[in-house]
Amino acid sequence: MRTRMVLVRHGDSVHKAQRVIGGPRACGGLTPLGHAQAAQLASRVEAQAAGWGPVAVYSSTLRRARETAAPVAGRLGVAAVADCGLCTWHTPAYADGMPVVELHRDHGLEGGGVFRPFERGNETWAELVTRVSRALVDIAARHRGGTVVVVGHAETVAASFGGLGLLGHYYPFELANVRNAAVTEWVTADDPARFPPARWTLVRFNDAS
Repeated sequence: MRTRMVLVRHGDSVHKAQRVIGGPRACGGLTPLGHAQAAQLASRVEAQAAGWGPVAVYSSTLRRARETAAPVAGRLGVAAVADCGLCTWHTPAYADGMPVVELHRDHGLEGGGVFRPFERGNETWAELVTRVSRALVDIAARHRGGTVVVVGHAETVAASFGGLGLLGHYYPFELANVRNAAVTEWVTADDPARFPPARWTLVRFNDAS
């Protein structure tokens, strides 16, 4: 029994073009380029899904991720499920829509890092990794023996190295920038809900071909 997790970063987004914090209120969804990337992604996934067995699609609750997941789910004939556990940083409400440079300049905290937030009121990296890891493992357990396409953010993909790769909260290496609509794939033959934890294999990372 093989369980497959196919993680995807959302397509090119409006908030990134505007250089603002794209929280629940200010996320403007995808740019025209982002919609084209999502459509191309959907075609790629459909072509690869023949050997995947039962497939489910999940996304973060942010608009840019939901708009990327929609054509994928449509091609696979399933409904996408939004899960806030898959979101990027849970930035505080005051920062939603704020220019990124302003947040860092006026609300940054000295000594921010793994266990201390980088900005006032933000979650820590350790909290983000734990939150995303729990969501990924819960979803994998729910769909054991099948495939789950998870559309999230660069941070969602990065956190999978902690949750599925069991690397903890701080990695001894740097990850390449996760590209828009790029695929990262993990597979395990173990029960995703077992203890000791399942051993996952990283099949591909940051694949935007």
